[in-house]
Amino acid sequence: MSTTLIFFIILSYFSILMLISRLTSRHTKVNTFFDGDRESPWFLVAFGMIGSGISAVSLVSIPGNVGNNNLHYFQFILGSIVGYLFIAFVLTPIYYKLKLVSIYAYLNTRFGNITYKTGSLFFLVSQSFGAALRLLLSIKILQLAFFDALHIPYFITVIVVLALIWLYTNKSGIKTIVWTDALQSLFLISVIVVSIFAVKRSLGLSISQLGTVLLNHPYSKVFDWNLDTGSNFFKQFISGLLITVALVGLDQSMMQKTLTIKNAKNARKNVLTFSFFIAFAQTMFLGLGVLIYIYAERKGIHLARENGQFLNTDDLYPLLTLHYFGATGAIAFLIGVIASTFASIDSCIAALTTAFSYDFMNIENQPHEIRNKIKNRVLLGVNVVMFLIVMLFWNSKGAIINTIFKIAGYTYGPILGLYMTGIFSKIKLKERGVPVACVMAALTTYVLNEYFIMVYHFDFGFMNIFVNAVLTVLFLLTIKRKD
Repeated sequence: MSTTLIFFIILSYFSILMLISRLTSRHTKVNTFFDGDRESPWFLVAFGMIGSGISAVSLVSIPGNVGNNNLHYFQFILGSIVGYLFIAFVLTPIYYKLKLVSIYAYLNTRFGNITYKTGSLFFLVSQSFGAALRLLLSIKILQLAFFDALHIPYFITVIVVLALIWLYTNKSGIKTIVWTDALQSLFLISVIVVSIFAVKRSLGLSISQLGTVLLNHPYSKVFDWNLDTGSNFFKQFISGLLITVALVGLDQSMMQKTLTIKNAKNARKNVLTFSFFIAFAQTMFLGLGVLIYIYAERKGIHLARENGQFLNTDDLYPLLTLHYFGATGAIAFLIGVIASTFASIDSCIAALTTAFSYDFMNIENQPHEIRNKIKNRVLLGVNVVMFLIVMLFWNSKGAIINTIFKIAGYTYGPILGLYMTGIFSKIKLKERGVPVACVMAALTTYVLNEYFIMVYHFDFGFMNIFVNAVLTVLFLLTIKRKD
């Protein structure tokens, strides 16, 4: 695929986003960037959230991970469905009852200001790293496909992508993102379908043969009952439930779009509909993962291995689409990467800006004339932090999705513990001890996991978030107020 064609695709795609931004930026108010004027159609939000839930990490890591972990990720998907039920029927009504913009303000209502700041700070740290790592993978793909051919350094590519996102979101923020994400979700679903049919055509399979090959391949093993492995069913299911609650229900970037819907009833419909959309899309990714490894085997494509495990599994899907699936497959994949990059990163940047502006800059109590200045300064700072983290992790290897979930286990665990304590108990806390309790829970989780691996060869895996949340609750109980 020529660099001219790639440049044309990127330019055309960005032009569409700018057109949407222009249309949605009319009649903006002071708070439009943060709450979208609470006028978003619930079905549009649900469909658009696919783009936020499926980043470029999911696009390449979920299919790539099949080579080492079979279809065990489906166990995680099953748990996530239960997590969405909790979000729809427990968390969403709370947020609407309190009329929140930053969801961490719940902790201020329930416990106090220090707990509120602590929860928000853990989110800021986790979201900054998670979003930056998703951006990192997207940039690597764009660099390989386009910018390397023009001899443009990768740090310039990062700056360009962040600048493009700023251009179409800086004025109306989440109101624009709701609409652009819906378009980008459509592109993502199309990419999955095109890729599956590209492999089917390349292997010369009919639809019925495709189903037979998928079901009978050794990588199509779904359930793992070995308690010592990180992919054990119970670990994956419980982790899917808790990580979904934490990374969606307690995540400002995901819930901020839901809170742009007019009322709680429609917001609940949005969450339930989105849960179906995302589970279906992720299952399609798993099927695609089996297919790309079948393709690599049959075409004699060498894949580097070490200790029986494939290395750099994130590279396989981009390699095949850019060099083996023809122009249609390559173009679809490139559009998918661009769509997933903008759809996931723009929401994260808006959420980080919202959380910091509301939780630390007290923007809602500032005069109207300086609110925009605060928002712009925070937005610039968020972009700088994203850039620095991408530079820090540029040489990292392996499946980035595992790194993201590992970081989330340590940073969202305390947030989950705080919310569970707040929702399911009536205790009050000695607030000065809350930051210490949360940090100690995360550190203890890390030490315990390393100890169990070394002594018992037992890896917590994604269950880190469960251990961390439980330890947070236990530490919080030690600092409860007796009155």
